[in-house]
Amino acid sequence: MCISATAARALKSVLQGILLSSEGEKLNSMNLLLYMAPIAVVFLLPATLIMEENVVGITLALARDDVKIIWYLLFNSALAYFVNLTNFLVTKHTSALTLQVLGNAKGAVAVVVSILIFRNPVSVTGMLGYTLTVFGCKDINNVQRGKVSVAYNAADLYAADFAP
Repeated sequence: MCISATAARALKSVLQGILLSSEGEKLNSMNLLLYMAPIAVVFLLPATLIMEENVVGITLALARDDVKIIWYLLFNSALAYFVNLTNFLVTKHTSALTLQVLGNAKGAVAVVVSILIFRNPVSVTGMLGYTLTVFGCKDINNVQRGKVSVAYNAADLYAADFAP
């Protein structure tokens, strides 16, 4: 599931990059968000209703007890909107790869903050994974600045051999 989710996230980012940078499409970040939001609702709303037992009833009960829950939900929705808009802007002005690297770096920072503030335990495997993530982010940064690694050059040579 984790590999599938990572692949789907990467595919989404690449498609966003293509749609935002294609001369034929002429989509800007706001239009892309306008088209993608209803599709997300169509997929996520039924999944939520199926997986979360009585979510509508619980939400209505909470709203009757304290009307602030409505404001919290609206605030959360606005934050989600701005996060998606920011992701689209990053993809448009940099690349889909940069968006993926920023997402991985954000996860590593969240783990470090979680350990420092909340004293959450971390396994050796988890530490190794996030260490590799940080080194991977650093390596991608070097690739984007022109300090290309040997593996990157080998991949370019391989791709050039099979280019049409």
